[in-house]
Amino acid sequence: MKKINILEKFGLFNDNWSPRIIGELNGQQVKLAKLKNDFVWHSHEHEDELFLVVKGTLMMEFRDRTEEVKEGEIIIVPRGVEHNPHTINEEEVWVLLFEPAATKHTGEVKHEKTVNNQPWI
Repeated sequence: MKKINILEKFGLFNDNWSPRIIGELNGQQVKLAKLKNDFVWHSHEHEDELFLVVKGTLMMEFRDRTEEVKEGEIIIVPRGVEHNPHTINEEEVWVLLFEPAATKHTGEVKHEKTVNNQPWI
């Protein structure tokens, strides 16, 4: 049991859309990611996802609306709901993700941004 400094962990990587695992509990993983510009439409059939915005403003696009998630706010995407996280104006957004360990990065969608073997830091 050791404390984890999230800001220090964010300093260990620079690439966007490539989550890093920082912890695991009860079959869930805690991940950090830096996001910038567009991602890909996808869903997760069996897993919910929690996004906590640490820095910046995340735009979580759904088929019927877009939610603006600011620093210190969370959004939970229920399983099966198609979504497309993105940022605006070239802003880099830092998020903490909480999701089951079995969650595939882009669900069943295969894309050049898909990273299913995410490293621990």
